[in-house]
Amino acid sequence: MALLRKGLGLLLTHLSGKPQQLPFSLSAACAAIQKMSRVRVVDNSPLGNTPHHRPAKCIHVYNKTGVGKVGDRILLAIKGQKKKALIIGHKMPGPRMMPRFDSNNVVLIEDNGNPTGTRIKVPVPSSLRRLEGEYSKVLAIAQKFV
Repeated sequence: MALLRKGLGLLLTHLSGKPQQLPFSLSAACAAIQKMSRVRVVDNSPLGNTPHHRPAKCIHVYNKTGVGKVGDRILLAIKGQKKKALIIGHKMPGPRMMPRFDSNNVVLIEDNGNPTGTRIKVPVPSSLRRLEGEYSKVLAIAQKFV
C-alpha cells in the first residue's frame, strides 16, 4: 500500500512539477457499527429516553468480524451502565433493498432477548423478520416496517 501511495505521489509530482496531496483516500471503507460508534436508542425504555451529556456508545460487537450490521447484538455503554442492544438500522449503505438510516439505531434488550421498552419509535427493516425466532418480541413492539 505504501508503494502504491508513493507511486501515485511520484506520478502526481512528475505531471505537475510540484508535490501535491492525494485528493482521495486509499483506506478501506468505513464499517457499519464498530467499537466506539455512537448510537441512538430508539425505544421508549427509561434508560434510553432520559437526556444525558454523553451519547450511548458501542463497546463490543457480538460477532466474528467486530462490525455490526442490522440484526446483530452489541454491548452499549449508556449512562455509566453496560447494556445489550439490537441493531435495527445503520448509516452505512448495505446490500440491495436494505434501507439506509440517518443514524445508527438500536433497541435495548435484556440478556434473554426481550426488549426493555414497550414501543419502537422508528421504522424497522423488514429483513429482521428472517430472524423471527430470536427477536419475535422486538418485532411485536415495532409499529412500522420498511
